[in-house]
Amino acid sequence: MVYYDHLPLDKEILKALGELSIDYVFQPIFLPDGKTVYAYEALMRPQGKTVMELIDEYAKNDKLHILEVATFFGAMQAYFLRGYEQKVSINSFPSDCMKAEEADAFYEYFGEEIRGRMIIESLEYPYFSMEHWEEKNRSVRFMDNMFSVDDFGNGINDMERVQIMNPHIVKLDRELISGIDHIPEKQENVTKLVLDFHSRGILVCAEGVEEKEEFDYLVGLGIDLFQGFYLARPA
Repeated sequence: MVYYDHLPLDKEILKALGELSIDYVFQPIFLPDGKTVYAYEALMRPQGKTVMELIDEYAKNDKLHILEVATFFGAMQAYFLRGYEQKVSINSFPSDCMKAEEADAFYEYFGEEIRGRMIIESLEYPYFSMEHWEEKNRSVRFMDNMFSVDDFGNGINDMERVQIMNPHIVKLDRELISGIDHIPEKQENVTKLVLDFHSRGILVCAEGVEEKEEFDYLVGLGIDLFQGFYLARPA
């Protein structure tokens, strides 16, 4: 269980964070050999409810900002406790970002150890805020970290969003990947996307790879990164 009461944050946000009961699991993101871990994605696991139930509850009460702060501080604590050396991918709401004083406290608490080790993964919901994106972008680039667009092809994450964000990584949604080894339309679509993103210097990650045949076909397409139950489940 991750605790927040010792963090250098103001009393109001600490009280809100103290009401959360959250653990984190991590799912590896692999290089094309299927063995070498490029990064670990931190996944929130609240007690007594699903992640989406928790998000829906906080969204209805206009409190997603609390989950945004909780994810950054909580996931990084869990990451360092596990002793990982690879990068860590942290989910972030495209509608929110940490306040300046919270970002300062984050860097103060974790220090230079986070430089170049983080991938901020912009989720596909609820909506995109240019103001928050620009603030997040400044912080991430300043610390030599990376951005990724999650679940491309689902929710708000489309080609327009990629053009605005110019991320380091685009993660293709499972819907684009499932059955690609035998579905010509998906093969054509993903091939075009890979060529497009590579021409922009963007790495492509295939999400939700669940079958060996999918993995083998995607390796042949030149996909850069892989994540899914075929390779490893969250743990």
